Amino acid sequence: MLIDKREAVGITQTELASKLGEYQSFVARLESGQRRIDVVEFIELARVLNFDAASFIEEMMQDNC
Repeated sequence: MLIDKREAVGITQTELASKLGEYQSFVARLESGQRRIDVVEFIELARVLNFDAASFIEEMMQDNC
């Protein structure tokens, strides 16, 4: 779902990483599931990618139930 949000905004992994102050490999690990996202990182991702964090979590919960 994170990939969908990034692609909807029309930015690359490298551009997202730059906005987050991270390396591209950081974004790649997040998107592949190799690394978990903590709450602070998730809120920053929501801000940068312009999506509602609470709605995103609710959608994930519905998909997993």
